[in-house]
Amino acid sequence: MTKILAISISTQKGVQKTEIQEAVLRENHGIEGEIRSGPGMRQLSFLASESKDQIRDKNQVGLCVKRFAENITTEGVSLSTLPLGTKLQIGEEAVIEMTQIGKKCHSECEAKHLADDCVMTREGIFGRVIKGGKIFTGDEIKVLG
Repeated sequence: MTKILAISISTQKGVQKTEIQEAVLRENHGIEGEIRSGPGMRQLSFLASESKDQIRDKNQVGLCVKRFAENITTEGVSLSTLPLGTKLQIGEEAVIEMTQIGKKCHSECEAKHLADDCVMTREGIFGRVIKGGKIFTGDEIKVLG
């Protein structure tokens, strides 16, 4: 089973994300209260706990795996192996469409500077909310296709 391991948000730029137990996803917006939410193709970010474990196992220069700043940490499947356009149902109602796999690191990327690597460039997933709803830590994520 694929599930949400953690939900994290920031209410202002430049501040580390805070883990929360539940969130409301708004259609074509993202997580209510998240500073980076809004219209566009990158309303939410995802990273698999398995990807974070690879970094932790390498013990890369004391890199804190919380610094990847994903909104949703998943467990049970590597979302980066799914094709763009895949729809995911999260919890009872919310539906996300995968719009981007990986991202280009910005010049201030701490992970890139500390470890000369950033798992978000290869395995981070971005998506847009096509149907809103309330989500909770522990909710199942179903691949709809």
